[in-house]
Amino acid sequence: MTGTAAANALAEKADLVLAIGTRLADFTTGSRCLFAQARLVALNVAPFDAAKHGALAVVADAARGLVALDAALDGWSAPAAWTQRIAPAVARWNATVARVTAAPKPGTLPTDAQVLGAVNRAMPRDGIVVCAAGGLPGELHKLWRATDAASYHLEYGFSCMGYEIAGGLGAKLAMPRREVVVLVGDGSYLMMNSEIATSVAMGAKLTIVLLDNRGFGCINRLQRGTGGAPFNNLLDDAAPPVDFAAHARSLGAEALALDGVAALEAALPRALRAKRTTVLVVATDPQASTQDGGAWWDVPVSAAPRDAAQKRARADYAARRAGAPQ
Repeated sequence: MTGTAAANALAEKADLVLAIGTRLADFTTGSRCLFAQARLVALNVAPFDAAKHGALAVVADAARGLVALDAALDGWSAPAAWTQRIAPAVARWNATVARVTAAPKPGTLPTDAQVLGAVNRAMPRDGIVVCAAGGLPGELHKLWRATDAASYHLEYGFSCMGYEIAGGLGAKLAMPRREVVVLVGDGSYLMMNSEIATSVAMGAKLTIVLLDNRGFGCINRLQRGTGGAPFNNLLDDAAPPVDFAAHARSLGAEALALDGVAALEAALPRALRAKRTTVLVVATDPQASTQDGGAWWDVPVSAAPRDAAQKRARADYAARRAGAPQ
């Protein structure tokens, strides 16, 4: 559901998909629409998950199962016409990533994607990014450029708000020689931030980039995207502002409130060199998200629409459902 346009275009046209260790859940399958043309072969240690969606079940340990499949497929390769489609699709997607992650014009609130672009450009090659929940994982899934298998650590399966800083501390303890950068929204930060004090006390230094969109921006966008009116997800001007930098300093961290992506790009190298946990706070646009890429996600819409927005959302939902496997 949050994949790249290149991967999803290929998935939609594939005649056979080998699914390894996945539960083939809603996000993975685009609510079952993404692999509508494909025969599924599911390699999974759990028989229940291997049989999902009518897949041909291969119940085995993933590593051993792959060894056996490799031997059975010795000498086989996909048709050249299929593999030749991959490079142009990836090139088009890379151009999209460069466009949406480029620095914004001065004086405008940056999008999440523009903040991610700045962080990705500043990351050391052996750095580790940690994130969870909200809109950020979807942006990272599409846009982040990982460098190795340990450089990208996201909790997304259960959308655990508040995992980010604690998870970042765990990553730092596991790999103390690598820089760990935690990306967290203001909503998740307010749910659990106390491990900042733990990281300072233990000398397990983190760089935390806090994206402040004054509320639960991704839920507000989902609410509006299903025909609803914005309600109770974004703080209005009457609500007192939260001084996140002052709060982080009260827990022992270094902290800066930054004005835009240019200031963030200037502050990141210093934060990465610092010996103590540093929190960098950046205000972001709560309305904007990356529309490129992704696949349909079945989020039900009111069956009794009452205004024009709800009627449009219901008509689009009904059309999508009509094309989904039943």
